[in-house]
Amino acid sequence: MKTIRVLIVDDSASVRTILTEILDAEADIAVIATASNPYFAAERMRDEVPDVIVCDIEMPRMDGITFVQKLMSQRPVPVVICSSLAEAGSQMAMQALEAGAVEIITKPRVGTPQFLMEARTRICDAVRAASRARVVARTATIDVPRKLTADAILPPASGRPIERTTDKVVVVGASTGGTEALRRLLEALPESSPGMVIVQHMPAGFTTAFARRLDGLCRIEVREAATGDRVVPGLALIAPGNHHLLLRRSGAQYHVEVRDGPLVTRHRPSVDVLFRSAARAAGANALGVILTGMGDDGAKGMLELRTAGARTLGQDEGSCVVYGMPREAMRAGAVEAELPLDRIPAEILRLAADPSTKPAAVKR
Repeated sequence: MKTIRVLIVDDSASVRTILTEILDAEADIAVIATASNPYFAAERMRDEVPDVIVCDIEMPRMDGITFVQKLMSQRPVPVVICSSLAEAGSQMAMQALEAGAVEIITKPRVGTPQFLMEARTRICDAVRAASRARVVARTATIDVPRKLTADAILPPASGRPIERTTDKVVVVGASTGGTEALRRLLEALPESSPGMVIVQHMPAGFTTAFARRLDGLCRIEVREAATGDRVVPGLALIAPGNHHLLLRRSGAQYHVEVRDGPLVTRHRPSVDVLFRSAARAAGANALGVILTGMGDDGAKGMLELRTAGARTLGQDEGSCVVYGMPREAMRAGAVEAELPLDRIPAEILRLAADPSTKPAAVKR
């Protein structure tokens, strides 16, 4: 088993200590060094280049965003941003993702034992995901929570056929690398595109800024979801961080429900929960899309979608930052067609306009 070598960069000594204790407790992760600012980190990297860097944003001498930009232009290394939940920090975290960071986690803090355990799980999972990420040059052993399934939030569908409607709904799941993939996907869609409901693995406090950023870039409206929001053409609703998002149906109309609950497939929000709810509420009226990400969240839910008659698409390996979630969905037989990211928007529009059309050929 290859050990993931981590460099921690944070101006807080206590944060460096906590992160080191959390990561060093894992058999497959080792902290090779810590640094109080990017300049000391750069000196340390002359001796040994880490597999992953865990980096704060607000630091003396050089901020984390500038550090990420310099890394990606000179010596690309996967970076996990470790930030507070402040609104200003959320905006900066979005900038860090645009600069090339692959994950966002929140700084560990005092809380309930369950909170601390979940925080440990997120931090270690983020480092593992980052270690598998493809990064390219750009210009300028602890106990973990039991891996629950969507049954913990929503029972399986009854198997009864679902009445077709004229409105189609697109449900999308993404994780590592998904912030950039979603930007490219949504930017390519016209105002007339079908309503979308999205789960991107992201902590609480970041999704509001993420949705606001996308809304300013896209022709469609993008916003953080709230219980009762209707799913209508030209609108994309993003699951709030640390909350599950479910699709519901009332007559011929769709709306969403934001719900608390345990981690499902190690995540909250969970793609499996969204996809299962869409299988129950929309069936053949739905179109499922699974994008880049580590792990298997979404594979079981997408299979339920396909079984219910929905069309299903996966992002191909060549365009993924981490080909984990789409690969597991493919292995489960849940994906009808695998496509490069830049072809997915047109395929969504084509299948939504004529669900009976044959999907693009599956890449083997």
